[in-house]
Amino acid sequence: MRVLQINSVCGIRSTGRICTDIADILTANRHDCKIAYGRESVPEKYQKYAVRIGSNFDVNMHALRSRIFDDSGFGSRCTTETFIRLVKEYDPDVIHLHNIHGYYINIEVLFNYLKESGKPVIWTLHDCWSFTGHCTYFDYIGCERWRSGDCSHCPQKKRYPASILFDRSAKNYLQKKALFSSIENMTLVTPSNWLAGLVLESFLGKNKIKVIHNGIDLSVFKPTSGNFREKYGLIDKRIILGVASVWEDRKGLNDFIKLSGMLDDRYRIVLVGISEKQRKLLPDKIISISRTNNTQELVE
Repeated sequence: MRVLQINSVCGIRSTGRICTDIADILTANRHDCKIAYGRESVPEKYQKYAVRIGSNFDVNMHALRSRIFDDSGFGSRCTTETFIRLVKEYDPDVIHLHNIHGYYINIEVLFNYLKESGKPVIWTLHDCWSFTGHCTYFDYIGCERWRSGDCSHCPQKKRYPASILFDRSAKNYLQKKALFSSIENMTLVTPSNWLAGLVLESFLGKNKIKVIHNGIDLSVFKPTSGNFREKYGLIDKRIILGVASVWEDRKGLNDFIKLSGMLDDRYRIVLVGISEKQRKLLPDKIISISRTNNTQELVE
């Protein structure tokens, strides 16, 4: 069996690692797998799976277009048409989508091909972008417009995928609904019951929906000896750990900052995934660690 996965990244960060974990399992069971990705680098050991869609220039042009016209997902047309020709040559038995936002692929070209091909499609949803007119998450500001279909005048227009000029959320919503509802044989996978419940209430709710929680390799992520406590002066301290790929208010960064002022000296907060810019703004009572793709570093 040949399986094609499509995601913004390959082998890095949460979604990219999920893709390569799936590819490793498929390969171990004598199947063939390719991962088409749009941006950033791929670790050496995963390059055997990787197929780049376009180039950095294509990503930048798509992002620039989105900044102006608020049409993330509708750039990269020529790049995607070239990619679809490669897909037809590979002729996968199953196509597994992950994050198809990220300024690297044209969703109209992609879904027209998926509809035409009739191939089984699995789409793992890692956020809510697929059923809104703009944003990836709406719960932080309590926006319910996507439920009624009146996804317009987006209150998060300047958040990813940010637009500094036009608001195209109403049109985006209608186009996504038409494209994403056109596939007959599509199964949606969510990593949580929470997201599955939201999908059921959206225009994607007519599809088969399956909850598959993100897995953890317990042979790797287990109590392990290391010098982490010694390195950061945490002997006899109680650690409160927070981990994120990208930290922002929605992820609770300000809550950790407030908490650091409420805790006594028995506690230390450790945040993993902090950028250099954020590190300069954090109080001394918070230990900040940059984002890492090193598994052993995460284990420690």
